[in-house]
Amino acid sequence: MTILAFVLHIGGGTLALVSGMVAVVAAKGGPLHRAAGTVFFLAMLVMAIFAAYLAVVMPDQIVNVFIAAFTTYLIATALMTVRRKEGTAGLGEKIALVVAVILWAPFAILAFQLATGLPPLFKSAVPFEGPVLIAVYVFASVLAIAATADAKVVLAGGIAGAPRIARHLWRMCLGLSLATGSAFTNGLPRLLPSNVDVPLILLFVPQLSVLGVLIFWMIRVRLTNWLARHGEALSA
Repeated sequence: MTILAFVLHIGGGTLALVSGMVAVVAAKGGPLHRAAGTVFFLAMLVMAIFAAYLAVVMPDQIVNVFIAAFTTYLIATALMTVRRKEGTAGLGEKIALVVAVILWAPFAILAFQLATGLPPLFKSAVPFEGPVLIAVYVFASVLAIAATADAKVVLAGGIAGAPRIARHLWRMCLGLSLATGSAFTNGLPRLLPSNVDVPLILLFVPQLSVLGVLIFWMIRVRLTNWLARHGEALSA
């Protein structure tokens, strides 16, 4: 079962990387973009489910349960944002807010413990230092932002226009960034021969590239008239 879980986790992640990149380059709102986005969502869901399973059955991996849940939360709320009619909110948004708060709490506690030198809340097979330590702080910060954004949507009764598209974009792109990071900074080094030494910065290039794409689209959606020219296709 563990081997099967690894196959499905890696297979789902690989399909997510391919479909995610297709969605990035495809015309936004077009048939290819929508189809690739749906495949990306399903592939990420498979990857996250089996990542959570592996985190439970393998020693000192429990923190990955929360990361898998965080990934699922991101892509689910991203899809829900564009599937929901503009300016409306329902039970799904309220559930998303609760989930965001529940996920944020352990990362906030862990970040505080690591920052103050207290014993960490979770045991980890990988030391909480370097990139891993940075990742914990980033997760805590991003979840705080996500929970705040969810609260605003619930209180306002919905979201529309550029903020709606931006909400979809940053959650989908961040999900793709997590998949890219898992593949290149975590998975790839384990597959390389022991005599092959790849500089750490090169392993981060794919993930940073996705974040660069995210920044580009956030600027384009929020600070230009791009949405006014393409809004009809995106809302269809």
